Amino acid sequence: MTLTLHSPAFEPGTPIPARFDHERGDLSPALNWEGVPEGTAALILLVDDPDAPIEGSFVHWVLCNLDPARRGIAEGEQPAEAIPGANGFRRPGYLGPAPPPGDDPHRYVFRLLAVDEAVPVTGLPSYQDVDRAVTGHTIGEARLIGTYQR
Repeated sequence: MTLTLHSPAFEPGTPIPARFDHERGDLSPALNWEGVPEGTAALILLVDDPDAPIEGSFVHWVLCNLDPARRGIAEGEQPAEAIPGANGFRRPGYLGPAPPPGDDPHRYVFRLLAVDEAVPVTGLPSYQDVDRAVTGHTIGEARLIGTYQR
């Protein structure tokens, strides 16, 4: 079975509801997944906006070492076992969509990675730190893309 990621809040490629944006308090949408590969030691969640008007992308959420037996995250949940990484404000936690007013819709890419060993985490790792740490250890990946425009 292939690793899949979905949200009851929005369909792939459709707008993320405004109640999950930055202006309304950074409430994270519920996420569900299935098809976690055998041999998964941990799950990693990375969320970014590749359309942000900065070099690279803007990071909205980094969660390391989710329990591989877990099959989702409830709306607004900060999983107790997960180790947070740094968002675009260099703080832990979810940052909701907040593209500049007048921009075309931005894409928000939710990546769920199944890895064969937990990520060795120190401090508040960045998206790039985690992405590098899982290189060669990723045994499954699922993506969910939502859009947002002010």
